[in-house]
Amino acid sequence: MYRIDYVDIVGGALLVLFGVAVTYTSVTFYPMGTPSRMGPGMFPAGLGVVLVVLGLLLALQALRRPGPRPDVRIFSPLFILGGIAAFAAIIVPFGLIPAIVAILVISSLADLRIRPVSLVISCIGLSLFAPFVFVFLLGLQIPLLRWPF
Repeated sequence: MYRIDYVDIVGGALLVLFGVAVTYTSVTFYPMGTPSRMGPGMFPAGLGVVLVVLGLLLALQALRRPGPRPDVRIFSPLFILGGIAAFAAIIVPFGLIPAIVAILVISSLADLRIRPVSLVISCIGLSLFAPFVFVFLLGLQIPLLRWPF
């Protein structure tokens, strides 16, 4: 256990960096307008300022409490990105349901402890919920299941 919480300090710093980037981009590239006639840059600039404030609060609170040793895993983001890439590669030839199962199975490998029961429940639940939302409610033309062979 460390004297300060490094995980929250890094999280707060990332929030501050992202907030500064969003604020800078919105102020530089979009007209701000006035408070009575807001331009397209007003909302992102306000959101960026809120992110900076929340990041600073998180980092300052982390200086006052002890924290656990940071758990840094290099392969976890690769499994998440691999799941997204598999979803993109599978959805057109095989359909929505196999793509959902692929992204869930590959992304679950990012965790050190794989829970097969919760993985199966998530696959079944999302395979029922996503088609209901995207195909039936929104009317998107996504095939649910396709066999390309």
